[in-house]
Amino acid sequence: MDAWEAAVTGRAPGVVRVGLAVPLSGPLAMTAPSALGLATLAAGELTEAGGVRGRAVELVTVDAGRRPAEVGADVAALQAAGALDVVVGFSTSDVSHAVARVLAGRTPYVFTPPHEGGRVTRGALRIGSSPLAQHAAALAWLVRHRRARRWVLLGTDYVWPQAVHRAARAVLRDLGADVVGELLVPFGPADPGPALDLVRRSGADAVLLSLVGRDLVTFNRAFGRAGLGRRVVRLSGALEENGLYAIGGDDTGELYACMPSFAAAAAAAADATDEGQLALQERLAAHAGPDAPVVCAYARGVHDGIRAAAGLLDDRTATRPRPPRVRLARADGLVFREVGPPA
Repeated sequence: MDAWEAAVTGRAPGVVRVGLAVPLSGPLAMTAPSALGLATLAAGELTEAGGVRGRAVELVTVDAGRRPAEVGADVAALQAAGALDVVVGFSTSDVSHAVARVLAGRTPYVFTPPHEGGRVTRGALRIGSSPLAQHAAALAWLVRHRRARRWVLLGTDYVWPQAVHRAARAVLRDLGADVVGELLVPFGPADPGPALDLVRRSGADAVLLSLVGRDLVTFNRAFGRAGLGRRVVRLSGALEENGLYAIGGDDTGELYACMPSFAAAAAAAADATDEGQLALQERLAAHAGPDAPVVCAYARGVHDGIRAAAGLLDDRTATRPRPPRVRLARADGLVFREVGPPA
């Protein structure tokens, strides 16, 4: 249901309304089809299983890819109209902060992706990983197994990358590795030249990427064209399947990701296959057809978040979800293969 339609009609009897705050525009918009697909799958499965205390689950979409104030205003209007029982979604952290401030603990908020850590806002539940939990084991594995000792930290200039860089500095220091450069850039189309020059000048043998969405894709494409891909390790805490497809895959053997889930091809990598991930992809295909979008880490988080939200609203199933198992995977063509131990 559209947000304004929900605001006008208000709360519907016999229905649980879930505000689905996901990026339909902006840098993370490439993940929208996956997120919408798995959100409708989760809502449909919950409804078929009896719903929440007998009430069907209905989704109300809010575009979380806009400016924080705009997203917050939409959520505030929905809350004032009594149109929402809970809000679930992912976005950049500046947007999530705006949503949490507006809800102010009066409506539950389940934030699903990796987050910046720190104090949790009243009424909010974060089911993703903190920067340290997500990156520590991956950094350690790369330092020990790929001899990645000179690091450049490159990210977008907002809350989550800043927190990732703080955590990475501490981890790398303890591992005896060096941070030889750091750059935070604004959102949006930008010349990747200065970042590439920093990697070259610094003599880095590894780059930690906390760019997100479209900006991450743009940089990785430029990185490959510059001929750096085979000699400089890249690690990202935001690269997922849609992003890997968008850069055209990778066959350098030096592009790594530490997101909570990866889809591996069963026939090609039976030992690395995540059976739960593949089962989820099969259920999505049965729900949405053979052209269903790929199950990516962001979308899987939304699926889990809607189920967690149902638990919050239904005391019979109210349990705190376990944090996702963070893994290190190498991009191999258009799939990820797990290579490191679980964090």
